[in-house]
Amino acid sequence: MHQALYRKWRPRTFDEVSGQEQVTSILKYECQTGRFSHAYLFCGSRGTGKTSCAKILAKAVNCEHPTAAGPCGVCAACRAIDSGAATDVLEMDAASNNGVDDIRDIRDEVIYTPSELKYRVYIIDEVHMLSASAFNALLKTLEEPPEHVIFILATTELQKLPATIVSRCQRFEFRRISTTDLAARLMFIASHEDITLDPDAARLIARQAQGGMRDAISLLELCAGSRLPITPALVTDTVGTMGREGMCRIVTAIADHDHDTLFSAVDGMVKSSKDLSVFWQELISYYRDMLVVRTTRTAAAYLDLTDAEQTALQTVAARFTKETMLYQLGIMEDALFAMQRAYAIKRTVAEVALTRMCDPALDTSPEAILARLSRLEEQMVTGLPAVQAVSAPAAQSNQPPVTSAVPPAEQSAPADPDKVKASPADAPASPQTNPPTTPQADSKRVLRPLRCYTEVVERVAGSDRQSASFLKMAKAFITDGPEADRQVVIKFQSDFERDMAIGRDKGEQLRRALSVSLGRNLPADALLPEIEVSTGQASGLDLILEAFEDDQ
Repeated sequence: MHQALYRKWRPRTFDEVSGQEQVTSILKYECQTGRFSHAYLFCGSRGTGKTSCAKILAKAVNCEHPTAAGPCGVCAACRAIDSGAATDVLEMDAASNNGVDDIRDIRDEVIYTPSELKYRVYIIDEVHMLSASAFNALLKTLEEPPEHVIFILATTELQKLPATIVSRCQRFEFRRISTTDLAARLMFIASHEDITLDPDAARLIARQAQGGMRDAISLLELCAGSRLPITPALVTDTVGTMGREGMCRIVTAIADHDHDTLFSAVDGMVKSSKDLSVFWQELISYYRDMLVVRTTRTAAAYLDLTDAEQTALQTVAARFTKETMLYQLGIMEDALFAMQRAYAIKRTVAEVALTRMCDPALDTSPEAILARLSRLEEQMVTGLPAVQAVSAPAAQSNQPPVTSAVPPAEQSAPADPDKVKASPADAPASPQTNPPTTPQADSKRVLRPLRCYTEVVERVAGSDRQSASFLKMAKAFITDGPEADRQVVIKFQSDFERDMAIGRDKGEQLRRALSVSLGRNLPADALLPEIEVSTGQASGLDLILEAFEDDQ
């Protein structure tokens, strides 16, 4: 009879257990010293080695010739336990034997000495399924069992166990196994089973297992059933996922408003009988990775990706603002719940959600409006369509793009000697303030409106109302990039306003107020006062955004 690979390759010693060194090191020490606890509690997610370690420990406490790695595996006791013939090692599934009578039977049996082995070992799997009365019946026996009895409890839901049970056991936390350890174990098993396994395919299977060794080995056996070399394409086709490249195409289509690609992808999955819920969860996971890239400085520490995959992720994530990603994640979360409730219309739910994600104008919720405003803000400070989100080409726009560079009219106009003499660049810089930054030098920088500027002005007004009145007439922006490297740009309408606002020692007041509002110490060189050239009356879009910023 064929034996499943996850049973055939179940660890026989502590050294064969992958990714649980924090547990196996302690158990091996207890085996070497012979100091065993009367009760153990193994908790952790599925497929991480709880039951395997329980069986290894049952062999170790009864082994006639224990080794540094645990049981020897060759003595009569080890062979009897491996074959299931040992009557002194009892394994009970609490999911189906959760009544008080089952625990009473155990309580009545523990008084008898082992018939063949040194210890009578009770392994209770999924112990959280026991009833309240069964837990009460187990309490006294678990606290003070006979010297020849050892209890090993295993559970995937520690929070469901009474504190009285947990406090009577030596608890071990089993962690999710890393992708690297899972892939290495899969390559080892494939080499001994004559399975041709590509390393990239092994890594893809490991990711799908989500930290569970049993799930990983089961997926390997499923893919090997085709009797073909296991490649990443075969894995994605067998599991029913699209892979990182497929997800990248879907997200790019969302950014490009390419409805044909999105509907074609959904149609292909439906025709191939793939579960749309799996695709949807994979899409949510991809958006999570994009959010990590956009919000953290050390994204590689939180992403299990290759260098090529991370580069592709950064490229596509740059096309979305954080507000847009959060808005779209909300749509996907609602759609996932709808798919779980209405299985027959999963396709419709997915297509409607993707359509809404392509065009936030179809939604009037506050989240959708915030996502649209964030794109407008980015368009205003960069002068380019924000993350390629507009449908009309730039050449068809009636309004000239707003950029941080010098306007074309000023570039082509002849230099006025009087204006040149009054230029802030020629004026002596005050030692207390930073000289204005030349706009041409930073034409490629990305500026975002400083949302907390109103709060900053109010802080300054507490000590200097005159400076605050001039600061209120200025506009504040913050540069894009890592938080520690961001600079604050204050744009004034004239030299006079700049000098009255931050002249002499007033710039230090502004810097301290900014540091408090930003939650970090803002260096003096990170505060950049500039003179903004007026281009006429503000547009309606400017007024809307300024009103929105004031409300924030």
